[in-house]
Amino acid sequence: MKSFEAILKECEGLAFDLNFARAKKWKAEDKKRILVGYLPIYVPREIIHAANGLPVGIMGAGDRKQIIKGDAYYQSYICHLPRGIIEMALDKNLDDFDGFMFPAICDCVRNLSGMFKLSKKGKFQRYFDYPQNFDVLIGGTFYIQEMEKILEDMQAVNGVKVTPEAINKAIKLYNTNRRLIEEIYNIRQQYPWRLSAVETYHILRAGITIPVEEHNEMLEQVVEHIQRERGEPMDNIRVVVTGSFCEQPPIGLIKSIEMAGCYIVEDDFMLGSRQIQGDINDNSKNPLEALADAYIHQSTFTSCFYDVENPRGKRLVKLAKERNADGIIFSAASFCDPALLDRPQMQQECDAAGIPHINFQYHENTGQFKVIKEQAGTFSDSIKLWA
Repeated sequence: MKSFEAILKECEGLAFDLNFARAKKWKAEDKKRILVGYLPIYVPREIIHAANGLPVGIMGAGDRKQIIKGDAYYQSYICHLPRGIIEMALDKNLDDFDGFMFPAICDCVRNLSGMFKLSKKGKFQRYFDYPQNFDVLIGGTFYIQEMEKILEDMQAVNGVKVTPEAINKAIKLYNTNRRLIEEIYNIRQQYPWRLSAVETYHILRAGITIPVEEHNEMLEQVVEHIQRERGEPMDNIRVVVTGSFCEQPPIGLIKSIEMAGCYIVEDDFMLGSRQIQGDINDNSKNPLEALADAYIHQSTFTSCFYDVENPRGKRLVKLAKERNADGIIFSAASFCDPALLDRPQMQQECDAAGIPHINFQYHENTGQFKVIKEQAGTFSDSIKLWA
């Protein structure tokens, strides 16, 4: 077993390698292998794995890349994420990728799929829509058809015809992956000082750049390490951070919240790895139906997920109580319409439940965090003194 420090160092390197060297090396080892890049938040990675592909999450350039050409592609009043990604594409960071999936998040990502197509990046560029009707016969059928399109795209590249057995095998692997991630969050709920939010973030983000088999081994070792005492408990409050499900917050922002006296016991930073709650049936005769059923019935809440019969605000309050959180921090990317439109209603639910909350906005390349640290610190102090 690797030392904990070695695992954390490896994860940090993988998480912010904008050239995806590990993924490209994996592809080069077998001419039948393909790389499929996907944008936040969620895609059914199982079908890519079953097609002898590696699903690689493209979470933006963050503060690791200067944006020059990307600014020429988008207007100023949208989020930063698509600028960074088009900059990466134009700078050839994404060369050797065989295809790209653009999940239905917002108009910015929809337009980005068109830009990749016009720029001829990859052998296919698929705008991947989600069902908003949760009737299995309607939304479920639609979702299956969307997945079948991706399977056709991949087969056209490497000639691999996906079998139900291959998808079931992939589902089993990703079931393990989700269980291990949730075990880490459960341990952190009770002992948050053993693994910081930044370290947790690096571990999850590294996992979307390497084969799931490797990530599962890594997660097993992380669980074993944090079951033992590490670090020292501090007089911090426990918070849920929400609203950062798409454009990722800078690491400095996460650090600032922690340094201000907050243990982040729940978040939606890398939501795609945790979108499905619980196991998916891995022994189905029609595994695409199993994937569709899981999306419809087992998805967590997000502003990109239509859940009028199970409102997000109430689910957020329930999650905060389950995590024994002292407060909620609404942290959304500037100009993120889905998150910012949802925030007032979610804040009303927090007020009704008596849960303290604050909010602020960021860009993925934000460089100054003094104000955010002061806000979070004041929030922490007020809860300690008066809650």
